Amino acid sequence: MIDFRSDTVTRPSDAMRKAMAQAEVGDDVLGEDPTIIALQEKAAEITDKEAALFTPSGTFANQLALFTWVPKGGEVYLNEVSHIIQHEAGASAHISGAFLRPFVPKSSNWAQWSDISTRIRPEPDQHFPVPSLVCLENALSDGTVQPVHSMAEIKAGAESAGLPVHLDGARLFNAAASLGVDASEIAGEVDSVMFCLSKGLGAPVGSLLCGPKDFIEKAFYRRKIMGGGMRQAGILAAAGLVALEEELPRLGEDHQMARELAKAFSALDTFEVLTPEPDINMVFLKLSSPGTQAEDGFLTFLEEAGILTYPAEGGVFRFVTHRDISIDQLRHTLNVLPQIAEQLAG
Repeated sequence: MIDFRSDTVTRPSDAMRKAMAQAEVGDDVLGEDPTIIALQEKAAEITDKEAALFTPSGTFANQLALFTWVPKGGEVYLNEVSHIIQHEAGASAHISGAFLRPFVPKSSNWAQWSDISTRIRPEPDQHFPVPSLVCLENALSDGTVQPVHSMAEIKAGAESAGLPVHLDGARLFNAAASLGVDASEIAGEVDSVMFCLSKGLGAPVGSLLCGPKDFIEKAFYRRKIMGGGMRQAGILAAAGLVALEEELPRLGEDHQMARELAKAFSALDTFEVLTPEPDINMVFLKLSSPGTQAEDGFLTFLEEAGILTYPAEGGVFRFVTHRDISIDQLRHTLNVLPQIAEQLAG
């Protein structure tokens, strides 16, 4: 099957498997796993932060950031469609007790400082939560990328309001590739950043939370509270080190595949493509004649052609390109789309 469900479905490369098998390990809870240490140092270097901490997942790293930055009941400002709100199972209510106050960007997919500043309580008051943190995403969950200068404006505004900024950078390197900048340039506009090794980079497990040294020391303690002390985790970290070496240079290939896929969908009246020129490796689209029956039919026709994607969310389908989709598989997909469009129309 040609799997467009997510770039999390990739299998580790031969080089990753070899590195995992040969990894030097120790007890990471005691700070003694040399491969974990090497990965954390690499992550800090690549984001230009003082320190980094290995975590099991992106959700874990985001929630750990909230748990570390935000006092219980403190207020967090973030996009209504952000991953933290939409796809992390309400974890902040369980873990940090943070109060999430969303905003809806008015002039673009990404936030402007004016979108956020109007949500911040004007003065301390016994009736209000304490303003505590701003959260951004880049790349965003809708596949768009926020320019660095826009992030810089938000960082300046947050600093004036006395608030740190955390970045959900699950696909940080896709965003950097799209903007043509180093990941550190994006990370430089926030106080903490997390990135995933298993989204786009092909590693089987893991995310890194990066930030100031004192912040990471506090996060290390809170990671233990969350059950994230993983002992000989260097076996996992070894794959992450390989991913950061072999996968970053080829992310543009995934973006190009997404552009070709978007172009093919756009050529057919059956589909309304929401991302006709994708920023990263994601294509979002709707059916021109929506409805549960049509959406179910689309999934069935795709599967019969050997293609997988997730069911629509709010009527929107997502196709994600990645390292495990070959050129031949992409060509097959492009070739069968007109036939699928005819089946939907019939």
